Amino acid sequence: MVRSIDYTIPASWVGNIQQFLKSKGYSTQSLIALKKEPDNVLLDGHPVYLTAKAIPGNLLTIHIREDHSSEHIAPVPLPLDIVYEDEDLLIVNKPAGMPIHPSQNNHDNSLANALAWYFARQNRPFVFRCVNRLDRDTSGLTIIAKHHVSAAILSAGLSDKASSGLEREYLAIVKGYPTPAVGTIDMPLGRKEGSIIERIPDPAHGERAVTHYRVLETQNGHSLVSLLLETGRTHQIRVHMKYLGYPLIGDYLYNPDMEQIQRQALHAHRLCFTHPITGQRMEFISPLPPDMYRVLYPDA
Repeated sequence: MVRSIDYTIPASWVGNIQQFLKSKGYSTQSLIALKKEPDNVLLDGHPVYLTAKAIPGNLLTIHIREDHSSEHIAPVPLPLDIVYEDEDLLIVNKPAGMPIHPSQNNHDNSLANALAWYFARQNRPFVFRCVNRLDRDTSGLTIIAKHHVSAAILSAGLSDKASSGLEREYLAIVKGYPTPAVGTIDMPLGRKEGSIIERIPDPAHGERAVTHYRVLETQNGHSLVSLLLETGRTHQIRVHMKYLGYPLIGDYLYNPDMEQIQRQALHAHRLCFTHPITGQRMEFISPLPPDMYRVLYPDA
Protein backbone atom coordinates (compact mmCIF):
# COMPACT_ATOMS: atom_id res chain seq x y z
CA MET A 1 0.00 0.00 0.00
CA VAL A 2 1.25 3.46 -0.93
CA ARG A 3 -0.67 6.52 0.15
CA SER A 4 0.49 9.77 -1.47
CA ILE A 5 -0.32 13.05 0.25
CA ASP A 6 0.42 16.50 -1.17
CA TYR A 7 0.87 19.68 0.85
CA THR A 8 1.50 23.17 -0.46
CA ILE A 9 3.75 25.00 1.98
CA PRO A 10 1.81 28.09 3.13
CA ALA A 11 3.06 31.64 2.70
CA SER A 12 3.49 32.11 6.45
CA TRP A 13 5.67 29.03 6.96
CA VAL A 14 9.22 29.29 8.33
CA GLY A 15 11.09 26.08 9.07
CA ASN A 16 12.11 22.70 7.72
CA ILE A 17 10.02 19.77 6.46
CA GLN A 18 10.17 17.84 9.70
CA GLN A 19 8.83 20.83 11.63
CA PHE A 20 6.08 21.27 9.05
CA LEU A 21 4.98 17.64 9.32
CA LYS A 22 5.00 17.83 13.10
CA SER A 23 2.69 20.83 12.82
CA LYS A 24 0.35 18.58 10.83
CA GLY A 25 0.32 16.01 13.62
CA TYR A 26 2.90 13.51 12.36
CA SER A 27 4.33 11.52 15.26
CA THR A 28 8.00 10.78 15.88
CA GLN A 29 7.37 7.18 14.83
CA SER A 30 5.79 8.32 11.56
CA LEU A 31 8.75 10.57 10.80
CA ILE A 32 11.14 7.69 11.46
CA ALA A 33 9.15 5.50 9.05
CA LEU A 34 9.38 8.15 6.33
CA LYS A 35 13.18 8.03 6.48
CA LYS A 36 13.30 4.38 5.40
CA GLU A 37 12.90 5.06 1.67
CA PRO A 38 14.64 7.93 -0.19
CA ASP A 39 11.56 8.90 -2.19
CA ASN A 40 9.11 8.94 0.73
CA VAL A 41 9.60 12.71 0.97
CA LEU A 42 9.64 14.82 -2.19
CA LEU A 43 9.91 18.58 -2.48
CA ASP A 44 8.73 19.83 -5.87
CA GLY A 45 9.23 16.26 -7.13
CA HIS A 46 12.78 15.80 -5.81
CA PRO A 47 13.77 13.49 -2.92
CA VAL A 48 14.91 15.46 0.13
CA TYR A 49 15.79 14.91 3.77
CA LEU A 50 13.35 15.91 6.49
CA THR A 51 15.84 18.55 7.57
CA ALA A 52 15.50 20.35 4.22
CA LYS A 53 14.07 23.85 4.39
CA ALA A 54 10.46 24.19 3.27
CA ILE A 55 9.88 27.32 1.20
CA PRO A 56 6.40 28.86 0.90
CA GLY A 57 4.84 27.67 -2.34
CA ASN A 58 6.81 24.39 -2.44
CA LEU A 59 4.83 21.22 -3.18
CA LEU A 60 5.61 18.65 -0.51
CA THR A 61 4.69 15.05 -1.39
CA ILE A 62 4.66 12.34 1.25
CA HIS A 63 4.57 8.64 0.35
CA ILE A 64 3.32 6.40 3.15
CA ARG A 65 4.30 2.79 2.42
CA GLU A 66 3.05 -0.29 4.21
CA ASP A 67 3.47 -3.81 2.87
CA HIS A 68 3.04 -5.94 6.01
CA SER A 69 -0.03 -7.10 7.93
CA SER A 70 -0.82 -7.60 11.60
CA GLU A 71 0.39 -10.99 12.81
CA HIS A 72 -1.91 -13.44 14.59
CA ILE A 73 -5.12 -11.95 13.16
CA ALA A 74 -6.81 -14.60 11.02
CA PRO A 75 -9.02 -13.36 8.18
CA VAL A 76 -12.59 -14.52 8.92
CA PRO A 77 -15.69 -13.81 6.78
CA LEU A 78 -17.82 -12.02 9.37
CA PRO A 79 -20.56 -9.41 8.80
CA LEU A 80 -19.04 -5.94 8.52
CA ASP A 81 -21.11 -2.73 8.51
CA ILE A 82 -18.84 -0.08 6.95
CA VAL A 83 -20.39 3.36 7.31
CA TYR A 84 -17.59 5.28 5.57
CA GLU A 85 -14.25 4.57 3.90
CA ASP A 86 -11.50 6.57 2.23
CA GLU A 87 -7.73 6.20 1.76
CA ASP A 88 -6.99 7.10 5.37
CA LEU A 89 -9.69 5.63 7.59
CA LEU A 90 -12.77 3.48 8.00
CA ILE A 91 -15.85 4.06 10.14
CA VAL A 92 -17.47 0.78 11.20
CA ASN A 93 -20.78 0.24 12.99
CA LYS A 94 -19.86 -2.59 15.37
CA PRO A 95 -22.59 -4.92 16.62
CA ALA A 96 -22.94 -5.85 20.27
CA GLY A 97 -21.24 -9.13 21.13
CA MET A 98 -18.29 -8.63 18.76
CA PRO A 99 -14.91 -8.03 20.46
CA ILE A 100 -12.67 -5.40 18.91
CA HIS A 101 -9.58 -7.62 18.69
CA PRO A 102 -8.72 -11.33 19.17
CA SER A 103 -8.05 -12.57 22.68
CA GLN A 104 -7.55 -15.87 24.47
CA ASN A 105 -11.25 -16.71 24.32
CA ASN A 106 -12.03 -14.88 21.08
CA HIS A 107 -9.62 -16.04 18.39
CA ASP A 108 -11.76 -15.63 15.29
CA ASN A 109 -14.89 -13.58 16.00
CA SER A 110 -13.53 -10.08 16.42
CA LEU A 111 -13.80 -6.89 14.39
CA ALA A 112 -10.11 -7.29 13.58
CA ASN A 113 -10.79 -10.73 12.05
CA ALA A 114 -13.58 -9.29 9.91
CA LEU A 115 -11.39 -6.43 8.68
CA ALA A 116 -8.48 -8.78 7.96
CA TRP A 117 -10.82 -10.73 5.65
CA TYR A 118 -12.08 -7.51 4.04
CA PHE A 119 -8.56 -6.36 3.20
CA ALA A 120 -7.36 -9.82 2.17
CA ARG A 121 -10.14 -10.02 -0.43
CA GLN A 122 -8.67 -6.84 -1.96
CA ASN A 123 -5.08 -8.18 -1.79
CA ARG A 124 -4.12 -5.28 0.46
CA PRO A 125 -1.96 -5.37 3.59
CA PHE A 126 -3.81 -4.89 6.85
CA VAL A 127 -2.46 -3.50 10.10
CA PHE A 128 -5.20 -3.26 12.71
CA ARG A 129 -5.33 0.23 14.20
CA CYS A 130 -8.57 0.87 16.08
CA VAL A 131 -8.69 4.43 17.39
CA ASN A 132 -11.66 4.39 19.79
CA ARG A 133 -12.00 0.87 21.15
CA LEU A 134 -15.42 -0.27 22.27
CA ASP A 135 -16.17 -2.99 24.81
CA ARG A 136 -17.34 -6.29 23.34
CA ASP A 137 -20.99 -5.70 24.27
CA THR A 138 -21.05 -2.00 23.39
CA SER A 139 -22.45 -1.40 19.92
CA GLY A 140 -21.85 1.51 17.56
CA LEU A 141 -19.32 3.59 15.71
CA THR A 142 -15.58 3.01 15.82
CA ILE A 143 -12.72 4.51 13.79
CA ILE A 144 -10.13 2.32 12.05
CA ALA A 145 -6.99 4.08 10.77
CA LYS A 146 -5.60 2.71 7.52
CA HIS A 147 -1.97 3.78 7.97
CA HIS A 148 0.43 4.93 10.67
CA VAL A 149 0.04 8.65 9.96
CA SER A 150 -3.75 8.77 10.25
CA ALA A 151 -3.54 6.50 13.30
CA ALA A 152 -1.09 8.81 15.07
CA ILE A 153 -3.08 11.96 14.35
CA LEU A 154 -6.42 10.43 15.33
CA SER A 155 -5.03 8.82 18.48
CA ALA A 156 -3.50 12.11 19.56
CA GLY A 157 -6.95 13.63 19.14
CA LEU A 158 -8.31 11.35 21.87
CA SER A 159 -6.18 13.20 24.41
CA ASP A 160 -6.19 16.60 22.69
CA LYS A 161 -9.71 17.40 21.54
CA ALA A 162 -8.67 21.00 20.87
CA SER A 163 -6.70 19.84 17.82
CA SER A 164 -9.11 17.23 16.47
CA GLY A 165 -12.41 18.53 17.81
CA LEU A 166 -13.20 14.90 18.57
CA GLU A 167 -16.67 14.40 20.02
CA ARG A 168 -17.90 10.97 21.12
CA GLU A 169 -21.55 10.74 22.03
CA TYR A 170 -23.00 7.55 23.50
CA LEU A 171 -26.57 6.54 24.22
CA ALA A 172 -27.28 4.49 27.33
CA ILE A 173 -30.38 3.13 29.02
CA VAL A 174 -30.58 3.22 32.80
CA LYS A 175 -33.36 2.16 35.15
CA GLY A 176 -35.16 5.07 36.76
CA TYR A 177 -34.81 8.80 36.26
CA PRO A 178 -31.43 10.48 36.85
CA THR A 179 -31.57 13.64 38.92
CA PRO A 180 -30.58 16.24 37.93
CA ALA A 181 -31.46 15.50 34.31
CA VAL A 182 -28.34 17.27 33.02
CA GLY A 183 -24.93 17.25 34.64
CA THR A 184 -21.23 16.41 34.65
CA ILE A 185 -19.57 13.54 36.47
CA ASP A 186 -15.99 14.42 37.37
CA MET A 187 -14.68 11.41 39.26
CA PRO A 188 -11.26 9.75 38.87
CA LEU A 189 -11.31 6.04 38.10
CA GLY A 190 -8.91 3.31 39.15
CA ARG A 191 -8.54 -0.45 38.90
CA LYS A 192 -10.48 -2.50 41.44
CA GLU A 193 -8.11 -4.36 43.74
CA GLY A 194 -7.82 -8.00 42.77
CA SER A 195 -9.33 -7.50 39.31
CA ILE A 196 -7.69 -6.83 35.96
CA ILE A 197 -11.00 -5.78 34.40
CA GLU A 198 -13.20 -3.88 36.83
CA ARG A 199 -12.83 -0.18 37.57
CA ILE A 200 -14.00 1.81 40.59
CA PRO A 201 -14.29 5.48 41.58
CA ASP A 202 -10.92 6.37 43.07
CA PRO A 203 -10.65 10.08 43.96
CA ALA A 204 -7.32 9.60 45.74
CA HIS A 205 -5.31 7.62 43.20
CA GLY A 206 -7.39 7.24 40.04
CA GLU A 207 -6.98 8.88 36.64
CA ARG A 208 -9.13 11.91 35.92
CA ALA A 209 -12.39 10.97 34.19
CA VAL A 210 -15.12 13.38 33.07
CA THR A 211 -18.49 12.48 31.56
CA HIS A 212 -21.22 14.94 30.56
CA TYR A 213 -24.73 13.47 30.57
CA ARG A 214 -28.23 14.54 29.58
CA VAL A 215 -31.51 12.64 29.91
CA LEU A 216 -33.19 12.56 26.51
CA GLU A 217 -36.43 10.79 27.40
CA THR A 218 -38.05 8.45 29.89
CA GLN A 219 -40.13 5.45 28.89
CA ASN A 220 -41.26 2.22 30.51
CA GLY A 221 -39.51 3.00 33.80
CA HIS A 222 -36.19 3.66 32.09
CA SER A 223 -34.23 6.69 30.89
CA LEU A 224 -32.41 7.16 27.62
CA VAL A 225 -29.28 9.16 28.40
CA SER A 226 -26.90 10.98 26.08
CA LEU A 227 -23.28 10.92 27.28
CA LEU A 228 -20.34 12.94 25.96
CA LEU A 229 -16.86 11.79 26.91
CA GLU A 230 -14.29 14.41 27.87
CA THR A 231 -11.82 11.67 28.78
CA GLY A 232 -11.66 8.04 27.65
CA ARG A 233 -11.00 5.77 30.62
CA THR A 234 -11.79 2.07 30.63
CA HIS A 235 -15.48 1.46 31.46
CA GLN A 236 -15.86 5.20 32.13
CA ILE A 237 -19.56 5.54 31.31
CA ARG A 238 -20.49 2.29 33.03
CA VAL A 239 -18.71 3.17 36.28
CA HIS A 240 -19.72 6.84 36.26
CA MET A 241 -23.42 6.10 35.85
CA LYS A 242 -23.26 3.52 38.62
CA TYR A 243 -21.50 6.11 40.80
CA LEU A 244 -24.34 8.55 40.04
CA GLY A 245 -26.80 5.92 41.24
CA TYR A 246 -28.25 4.99 37.84
CA PRO A 247 -26.25 2.07 36.43
CA LEU A 248 -26.74 0.81 32.90
CA ILE A 249 -29.14 -2.10 32.64
CA GLY A 250 -27.75 -5.39 31.35
CA ASP A 251 -24.23 -4.66 32.61
CA TYR A 252 -22.88 -8.02 33.79
CA LEU A 253 -19.98 -6.37 35.64
CA TYR A 254 -21.56 -3.40 37.35
CA ASN A 255 -25.31 -4.07 37.32
CA PRO A 256 -26.31 -7.59 36.20
CA ASP A 257 -29.94 -6.65 35.57
CA MET A 258 -30.66 -8.80 32.51
CA GLU A 259 -34.45 -8.66 32.62
CA GLN A 260 -34.78 -6.25 29.68
CA ILE A 261 -31.55 -6.75 27.73
CA GLN A 262 -28.70 -9.27 27.68
CA ARG A 263 -25.79 -6.82 27.36
CA GLN A 264 -24.92 -3.41 28.75
CA ALA A 265 -27.34 -0.95 27.15
CA LEU A 266 -24.64 1.25 25.65
CA HIS A 267 -24.29 2.43 22.06
CA ALA A 268 -21.63 4.64 20.41
CA HIS A 269 -24.14 6.90 18.68
CA ARG A 270 -22.19 9.80 17.19
CA LEU A 271 -18.62 10.57 16.13
CA CYS A 272 -17.54 14.05 15.11
CA PHE A 273 -13.91 14.87 14.30
CA THR A 274 -11.52 16.64 11.96
CA HIS A 275 -10.20 14.38 9.21
CA PRO A 276 -6.51 13.66 9.96
CA ILE A 277 -5.32 14.37 6.40
CA THR A 278 -7.85 16.60 4.62
CA GLY A 279 -8.80 18.71 7.63
CA GLN A 280 -12.47 18.32 6.71
CA ARG A 281 -15.00 18.27 9.55
CA MET A 282 -16.79 14.91 9.63
CA GLU A 283 -19.82 13.59 11.51
CA PHE A 284 -21.32 10.09 11.64
CA ILE A 285 -24.44 8.88 13.42
CA SER A 286 -25.65 5.37 14.18
CA PRO A 287 -29.28 5.07 15.34
CA LEU A 288 -30.34 3.28 18.50
CA PRO A 289 -30.08 -0.50 17.88
CA PRO A 290 -33.23 -2.67 18.04
CA ASP A 291 -32.47 -4.36 21.38
CA MET A 292 -32.15 -1.00 23.14
CA TYR A 293 -35.16 0.43 21.31
CA ARG A 294 -37.33 -2.47 22.53
CA VAL A 295 -36.48 -1.66 26.17
CA LEU A 296 -38.01 1.78 25.76
CA TYR A 297 -40.85 0.78 23.44
CA PRO A 298 -41.66 -2.90 24.08
CA ASP A 299 -44.97 -2.71 22.18
CA ALA A 300 -43.61 -0.95 19.08
